[in-house]
Amino acid sequence: MEPRTLAALAVVLAVAVGFATAHFWSARPHPVRPPDLVGEAARAGAVRPAPGDAAVPGPSPGAKPVAEEAAHVVVDVSGKVRRPGIQRLPSGARVADALRAAGGARSGVDLTGLNRARVLVDGEQIMVGAPPGTPVADGGGSAGGTGGGSGSATGPVSLNSATVDQLDTLPGVGPVLAQHIIDYRMRHGGFRSVDELREVNGIGERRFADLRPLVGP
Repeated sequence: MEPRTLAALAVVLAVAVGFATAHFWSARPHPVRPPDLVGEAARAGAVRPAPGDAAVPGPSPGAKPVAEEAAHVVVDVSGKVRRPGIQRLPSGARVADALRAAGGARSGVDLTGLNRARVLVDGEQIMVGAPPGTPVADGGGSAGGTGGGSGSATGPVSLNSATVDQLDTLPGVGPVLAQHIIDYRMRHGGFRSVDELREVNGIGERRFADLRPLVGP
């Protein structure tokens, strides 16, 4: 072979070897390094929510739990107390607690007819120092002030204006039955006659016969 032909073959062979070497080098496996953001998140322990996961809303900062509302009662202490007005007290508080919250009764006020051990009802009015039979603005769930309001001492007790404490003084009537009478009065807009007392839950014929001469509409 001529020298030119040998030289050309040598050049082609060198180019082929170089191309094969480059191809082999580029095809070899390389270690894969994770992106910086993924590595930092993994080191920090950050967990991103999946696209389908719904975010769980937190409690509203302005909303009060129902349990907290139910744990208090609001009453209106009126009459002869040092600081009359609305009082917010824990659930289960008694009339005596409401009197203390209102600064106590004024000097000389007779509290004989006021049941200070009675458990308060939310929304009721406590009238301190009012004479027996004085009507209350809300018409029920209230405690009277002075005197017992008994039928024999002050005349018939008015079913349309008597308080729980005044009804409690009647024979055979306790705090529960007195509240039933006031509840009936609120539901029906008052008593039109004494005979309607028969329709109150807990009053039978015998108890009605005892109460009839002691009460009035």
